Amino acid sequence: MSHKRCNGDVVSEGAAGRRTRTLRAEVALKALTAGPDSPERLRGVLEQVLVFARASFAAVYAPSEDGELLCLVDAAGVPRTLYGLRDAYPLAGGSPVAEAHRGGRSAWLGPEELAECAEARRLPSRDFHLAALPARRDGGGCLVAVSERPDGFDTDDRKCLELLADAVACPAPAAAAEGGELPAGAFSLALDTGRIEVGDDILDLFAMRREDFDGRVETLLALTVPEDLPGLMSVTEADHMSLGDRELEFRALQPTGPPKWLRLRGRLLPGGEGRPARLVGTVADASTLRSDVTDVARIQRLAAALATAGTVRDVSQAVVSALRKPLRADRIALAELENDRLVVTVLDPPDPESWPELWRLEWRTEWPDAPVRAMPTLAAALSEGRAQIWPAGTALEPALADVGPGGLAVLPLPAAGRMAGACLIGWDTPHEFGPDERALLTASAGLAGQALMRAHAFDAEHELVGMLQRQLLPRRLPKLPGAIAVARYLPSTAGLELGGDWYDVIPLPDNHVALVIGDVQGHSAGAATLMGQMRTALRAYAVEGHPPDVVVSHANRLLTDMETDLFATCAYVDLDMEEGSAWCVRAGHLPPVLRHPDGTTEITETEGGPPLGVVAQADFPMTPLRLRPGTLIALVTDGLVESADADIDEGMERFAHGLSVSDPAHLGLVADGLLGNARRSDDVALLLVRYDGMATHPLRENWTVWRVPQAVGHARRFTRRTLRSWNVPEDAQDTVLLIVSELVTNALVHTDGRVRLDLTLVNHRLRVAVADASPRTPVKPTSIGWEATGGRGILLVEAMSAAWGSLPVSGGKQVWSEVTF
Repeated sequence: MSHKRCNGDVVSEGAAGRRTRTLRAEVALKALTAGPDSPERLRGVLEQVLVFARASFAAVYAPSEDGELLCLVDAAGVPRTLYGLRDAYPLAGGSPVAEAHRGGRSAWLGPEELAECAEARRLPSRDFHLAALPARRDGGGCLVAVSERPDGFDTDDRKCLELLADAVACPAPAAAAEGGELPAGAFSLALDTGRIEVGDDILDLFAMRREDFDGRVETLLALTVPEDLPGLMSVTEADHMSLGDRELEFRALQPTGPPKWLRLRGRLLPGGEGRPARLVGTVADASTLRSDVTDVARIQRLAAALATAGTVRDVSQAVVSALRKPLRADRIALAELENDRLVVTVLDPPDPESWPELWRLEWRTEWPDAPVRAMPTLAAALSEGRAQIWPAGTALEPALADVGPGGLAVLPLPAAGRMAGACLIGWDTPHEFGPDERALLTASAGLAGQALMRAHAFDAEHELVGMLQRQLLPRRLPKLPGAIAVARYLPSTAGLELGGDWYDVIPLPDNHVALVIGDVQGHSAGAATLMGQMRTALRAYAVEGHPPDVVVSHANRLLTDMETDLFATCAYVDLDMEEGSAWCVRAGHLPPVLRHPDGTTEITETEGGPPLGVVAQADFPMTPLRLRPGTLIALVTDGLVESADADIDEGMERFAHGLSVSDPAHLGLVADGLLGNARRSDDVALLLVRYDGMATHPLRENWTVWRVPQAVGHARRFTRRTLRSWNVPEDAQDTVLLIVSELVTNALVHTDGRVRLDLTLVNHRLRVAVADASPRTPVKPTSIGWEATGGRGILLVEAMSAAWGSLPVSGGKQVWSEVTF
């Protein structure tokens, strides 16, 4: 009570405002429910959710015909994909939607509850509040609302939602497919046969009598404006259909007068169990909401297209699409102004023969690039900064006159106080320029100029982002003995943020190779930087000779100690080229997929640990893999197999099927084919390795050098016996024995602990390696005096070896030498 007294006026006004909002919702709801149930009424309820409950998204789900699913009926607000909401949920599942429907109780979930919800685990973001309320009319269902406000839904918001949920009347999603009588403005289209059921009101909109309609969708499509047909066809494509929140406007031809604008609202019902997939929805008259194809409508369309155009090429194509056909122009060109040169970005038509000969002389690359001073009329128009129109017969320089002999319009594209470029529109036959058309050209130029500047900055930043990303990934993959590797990386097309996906192929001693793929959480410069650090760390730990589980454990501890809020997933495979075996370690990442030589695929059942950077002392178990020659190993990040509307298990099955039908003889084509359907809402990394087996297996022997008298002599005898069994020539044996003596002596004299001698013969190249417990690398002396008693051993090894060196292994080092014969 003291709190209220201290803030009396504010609290009273706030409470009164909230009570007023609830009363307004009740009044609006009474007016809405006074009429019969209809799709418009349901849409009205959803819009009230947005207004009175201050939600950013609202949707209604209803039980399917078979009672197994809760399907999306309608939605309003921002796209549902931003919150990872699906088209349908299993009615018996654990989603908040299904639980609210089954239990008849409302669910209120904040970011913390969403983080613990299994269904929300793969959402792109959980920084929002979600409400699921049972709808108690007409067979039930569920009202879903999302709020992005930090405090979520307050008490008054919840009262409004409960009030509106009681008013939801949602028909079963398959009701239109049952063959019953449709509402006057509704339709139901069978996608397999093209048969469509339509209400009488829809036939009236198409000016068609019931007895003249044959039930084919083609009959209605033939009555639409041809340029609107591609948009109508896209509605039937599942990949492009946002169920419940998709609207489309198109024009229907009329017996007399201009075409009529119609609005389609539809949703796609998946088929199954003998039922075809269907598109159901409504068609209504939209003429009262928009005029005929006026200049205002054209500007609106151009503005909408430019709002989503990301690159300079996108902007140019949007301008061409918006202006050429409405103006009946014969050619249109858009060019950026860079210093004093015009760099053409789009020509329509694109073939050189359609443009002046002087332009073709400047056709240096794909399109011409000409100095502005070569066209004085254009230079003057750019300096004045306003649109210039020249009718047929105007005396212009040939470079411009041939663009529009029947009329030419030059539109300077202003932006930020300067000229971003120019747009040239030409006609072959005499063209009359009316005042409305001149206004259209002027308005279009302003929109295009601003969009061109934004796109130019986008292109520059995108190139910078791409360059940085390429620097963090391997430039090329190494050649492997007995295997071929290819990799692909696709950055996300959504924005300019850097991704954290990476891959690596690391050659290791003894014909081993480490295959690595990983993904750092998030899309930012921090994620990309961390990706580079993790790739470097894994490579360093692998080269040191640690087993796979130790490599990943070290990387996990490193990431934990970095005290970052980000984590990473990783899959690490150590492949033995000689034996055809591998050990796999997973840290929260997808398992490898194997394509066997007979074409069958296997999503490997490998144990896994948590993502890197989550638990400091985590265990990362190793799982063995057996490979036959011809086996294809595929490692992938979740950007290729998971999306907001596709389950990751289904994505992995689809990925495995793509591998099974591919031809492993051409790995590059296999990789490109697998990436062909990438949704690109996330980064994608893909690593493919075909294990063929080594044609020649090396000969190997090893010896543990005990610290006993005559230890070097024992090592020499072991070496001589081995070389004789391998039929190494006598002169080469003497060289190898001297190198063994020097390397073993250095290890015994200058280190403590175990010393190991390894001999390897491949073709006519013999490798001697001596491993010890000291990490200190042997140093070659720069000069040796005549009285010196040591230091000559490394010089002798260097002089007698084709190559030599030292590398770290498991806390120590290995000094090696190679001799050819």
